[in-house]
Amino acid sequence: MASSPSMLTKFESKSSRAKGIAFHPKRPWILVSLHSSTIQLWDYRMGTLIDRFEEHDGPVRGIDFHPTQPLFVSGGDDYKIKVWSYQTRRCLFTLNGHLDYVRTVFFHHELPWILSASDDQTIRIWNWQNRSLICTMTGHNHYAMCAQFHPKEDLIVSASLDQSVRVWDISGLRKKHSAPTSMTFEDQMARANQQQADMFGNTDAVVKFVLEGHDRGVNWVSFHPTLPLIVSAGDDRLIKLWRMSETKAWEVDTCRGHFQNASACLFHPHQDLILSVGEDKTVRVWDLNKRTSVQSFKRENDRFWVVAAHPEINLFAAGHDNGVMVFKLERERPASSLYQNTLFYITKDKHVRSYDFTKNAESPSLLSLRKFGNSWVPPRTLSYNPAERAILVTSPVDSGTYELITLPKDAGGAADPTDMKKGSGTSAVFVARNRFAVFSTSTQNIEIKDLSNSMTKSFKAPTGTTDVVFGGTGCLLCLTPSNVVLYDIQQKKQLAELSVTGVKYVSWSNDGMYAALLSKHNVTIVNKQLEQVSTLHETIRIKSATWDDSGVLLYSTLNHIKYTLLNGDNGIVRTLDQTMYLVKVKARSVYCLDRAAKPRVLTIDPTEYRFKLALVKRNYDEMLQIIKTSSLVGQSIISYLQKKGYPEIALQFVQDPQTRFELAIECGNLEVATEMAKQIDKPKIWTRLGSEALVHGNHQIVEMTYQKLRNFDKLSFLYLCTGDEEKLTRMAKIAEHRGDFVSRFQNALYLGDVESRIQMFKEIDLYPLAYLTAKSHGMTEECETILEMTGLTEDQISMPDVGTGLNIPSAIAPTHKANWPTKEAAHSSFEKALLGEVGGPVDETEPNLLEEDMPVVAAQDKNGLAAEDEEEAAEGWDMGDDIGLEAAGNDSDFVNVDNADVPADSTGPGSSEADLWSRNSPLAADHVASGSFETAMQLLNRQVGAVNFAPLKPRFLEVYQASRTFLTASAGVPAIINYVRRNIDETDSRKVLPLIPRDLESLTTIDLQEGYTAMRTNKLENGVTTFKEILHSLLVNVVSSQSQVDDAKALITKAMEYTLAMSIELERRSLSTSGGEDSLKRQLELSAYFTVPKLDVSHRQLALMAAMRLAFTNKQFSSALSFANRVLANGGAAKLVDQAKKTKTQAERSGSTDAIDIEYDQFADFDICAASFTPIYSGSQSVSCPFDGAKYQTQYKGQVCRMCEVCEIGAAASGLRLWVQGL
Repeated sequence: MASSPSMLTKFESKSSRAKGIAFHPKRPWILVSLHSSTIQLWDYRMGTLIDRFEEHDGPVRGIDFHPTQPLFVSGGDDYKIKVWSYQTRRCLFTLNGHLDYVRTVFFHHELPWILSASDDQTIRIWNWQNRSLICTMTGHNHYAMCAQFHPKEDLIVSASLDQSVRVWDISGLRKKHSAPTSMTFEDQMARANQQQADMFGNTDAVVKFVLEGHDRGVNWVSFHPTLPLIVSAGDDRLIKLWRMSETKAWEVDTCRGHFQNASACLFHPHQDLILSVGEDKTVRVWDLNKRTSVQSFKRENDRFWVVAAHPEINLFAAGHDNGVMVFKLERERPASSLYQNTLFYITKDKHVRSYDFTKNAESPSLLSLRKFGNSWVPPRTLSYNPAERAILVTSPVDSGTYELITLPKDAGGAADPTDMKKGSGTSAVFVARNRFAVFSTSTQNIEIKDLSNSMTKSFKAPTGTTDVVFGGTGCLLCLTPSNVVLYDIQQKKQLAELSVTGVKYVSWSNDGMYAALLSKHNVTIVNKQLEQVSTLHETIRIKSATWDDSGVLLYSTLNHIKYTLLNGDNGIVRTLDQTMYLVKVKARSVYCLDRAAKPRVLTIDPTEYRFKLALVKRNYDEMLQIIKTSSLVGQSIISYLQKKGYPEIALQFVQDPQTRFELAIECGNLEVATEMAKQIDKPKIWTRLGSEALVHGNHQIVEMTYQKLRNFDKLSFLYLCTGDEEKLTRMAKIAEHRGDFVSRFQNALYLGDVESRIQMFKEIDLYPLAYLTAKSHGMTEECETILEMTGLTEDQISMPDVGTGLNIPSAIAPTHKANWPTKEAAHSSFEKALLGEVGGPVDETEPNLLEEDMPVVAAQDKNGLAAEDEEEAAEGWDMGDDIGLEAAGNDSDFVNVDNADVPADSTGPGSSEADLWSRNSPLAADHVASGSFETAMQLLNRQVGAVNFAPLKPRFLEVYQASRTFLTASAGVPAIINYVRRNIDETDSRKVLPLIPRDLESLTTIDLQEGYTAMRTNKLENGVTTFKEILHSLLVNVVSSQSQVDDAKALITKAMEYTLAMSIELERRSLSTSGGEDSLKRQLELSAYFTVPKLDVSHRQLALMAAMRLAFTNKQFSSALSFANRVLANGGAAKLVDQAKKTKTQAERSGSTDAIDIEYDQFADFDICAASFTPIYSGSQSVSCPFDGAKYQTQYKGQVCRMCEVCEIGAAASGLRLWVQGL
């Protein structure tokens, strides 16, 4: 499909021939009536089919939405007019009366009327409220093809195959049907004298003008929305323009250009343009003033039948043989450029203006660009140079042109520029104070020019470049359909490349540290080195983005302003009535340009994203301030806080008793939980509170819950445990009062009350037990009494051997007066802030995968691999059950070395230096060195979800053994242990730490090189073993600086990528070569996937060569060509390059097709599942290993990672810690 560069297709549907189209006036809907008798309702913004209506018998030619009611009308070849409700999705009623096909139907803009035109040569007006025919207009002597109401006046225009256009006056009809009473005789006479009756004596609707000029039948006619103009389209291939006055109408001009029948036409609602469509398969746009063709749009195979305009926004739709297309004639994004507090932009009438954000004032026109480019094509981009006060303006006219213009110092009105320099180029942007870059798509060249428009240097753009934008000082971002390239102009070399599809716009943060790459449905945030930080997907089109000063990205879609943090957390800020292009955010104001290029200031509430940002940065004071001063409530923020592991903060937002109770239990706040339990007062709630209170040692609350539940047995046992004899005695009396003999016996047993037990046995006639109890406790008199009561003697009774009676031991230290002494948990940082214990914000950086021990939701590794989706990350194991925590955020029960007020018992007598190591450090490696393997495992489980520790056994033993030396003493005397420290100069016992073998430098210089050698020498089994050992060694290791943390992250990612790549190739080699086509297909897929992991270029070349050979051998010429191109792009050894060139040539000769269709899309952005070795496409659900970042399909969640063989896939984890500042 060929198109003019300025015509933008927004939506296309595939169906049978479209004969009628109607836009909804408010919603993004379009009705399409088809030749197949179906009516379709589409959402053109989302590209989805909402509904189908199928009650007509035969083609449906006319369709229209009601301007205000939830109705639409249709007319078809079954002679019927149907009125439908799109709310109830059914036909409300049918209007019968036409005797032939109904061609068009339209609602009146005010009155309850429907206008229809039919092949029975009549035009009829119906009242849809009382469902009656109110007027029939006759006069055409052939098919009436089209009839429309005037948008404001009481006029109708109609077109017929009798070659005429008629204008009808219906003012009499309006007066007749809107008058509350019947007209007087004088009124009737006045109207009869004023208007001419038709042949049937009808004065309701009379012909005002008959326009004749077409040589063949007229297919369509339309009024101008404001001017007294009419446009018509006919089978004579002409578009005719007519003008009318109160008394006459005449032909103005003819637009010639269609070379087949012209099917339909209309006036542009907002510009002096005419649109027409025809059976010559074209949409044509005409200048209303000059009556000349402006542009045309041609389809290869489809004739056009109908065209429609949206009543409010600049959208059009055209129906053709195979469906419908919704399009714009031009881009509506205003060209603008922001510098500090000033916005420079180009208005719709091509004037350059500025807007001052400090004064909220718009300047007069700085200069006029009316002579720049085409009058109907707006400028595409604007780039501003503050040093020279110059602008670069580009236009898509003539394959791309640009102008360099110096702005006047004073806004002197709409003066044409005097000092300007022109040139050709698709894109032009300033890259330095006196240099700008010009890119041309046709030549794929980037030229660097000075301010005199002279070229200083030139170089080839990266292959496939479609646009260039500013990429930081001295750099350019080159946008291609599948990736973004950061290019250094001075060095003429590529600095970085990121695979992101369809990037159209780039928005830089205020400090230049981050950029947002905007494509149609995705936002990708990168740092200035073009490393991916986070990404998000929207189902609706993304239009623009700008950065808050705090580093939050605000972006606009067609109907929302949304935000995203650097970690990927996002949400909605506000809805939009119309599309806006954001340019700046300042406090609660968002400055933007609308589609009319007018500055707008929108008020927003930044509370939600500022709160989330404060949470990420752990700025608890700001969070507390937001909670106290804002109305930030709702399930979303509560679930967000719970998901992030902050129930104590979520508790501050909640009023609902049930939710408050759940959160209080989760964060251990028994006081609030008790208060809520009293309000709810349900047995299930009291049971949960009792269980939680028992864990906390708060037996007073436990006692209250047991009392509420009337759980007498547990109460008695609780009193026994706490030594409360008084209440235990009372429980015995309660049991006696209740007549519960089992409870009486139990309480008597707890109290050691033998007499009570004997008495109870007597009451229930269990004299043998009573006698035995008395005898065993030496109560002779009681025994005799029992014998008398039973009439037996001692000789008649055989007794078992009875020892001395035992009493239940009593509590040595009664604790019923106070709760059990437990080590009180420290308050979280937020709770301290809530209690006023924290003086200022916590100075912490963004969450870090290897540093911070906090919940990680979307941590990014160096190559941009997202750790996990938010929803997935929240569903793991409970992060607090396995380890007894002193405070939220501590890794184990070690002393706080940063706090001078440490408890006196932190280092007790008999503590070895190994014990100090585990107390002094929160790092797993130090716990392993100290011999505390259990706490090390707990730390690794919490930090990276480690569950399978068998592979770590050699590393644990290596670390443990390397931190000690043993000196043999005399025979029979234990060896003397000498502990090896890594900080040998440290004298403070609270800071001594063990030596950890095979540090980061050793792993990089020795182990990593061994892995490289295995890859190079094709010993892949050895390579997998080596890289997995690197992962295990890094899992139990320490580093000494932030830069080493970054290096460790990079090495973890690299080891994972190489392990994945080698595993894929080993899997391919294990497949049978004689397994048939399925086996061959799988081998080809695995060979292609072998090239996906991010290996070093030299090693990637090996993978590409292997894939290329296998593909070519099996006649996969398209795949082989793709791999060959990648080999050539990477360069390298001459032998490889020559072989790739030969393969490329032969593949191109062979047709560039694949013999077997494999699941590998060379243009798609995807990762490889490390378990199934299948693609995980961008935007689809996945889970990952919290340690090495390996991606998996969602069904593998909960299994052990295949790469590191240690961690649980998809586990909620806080992130590995290898370094603590100050240790």
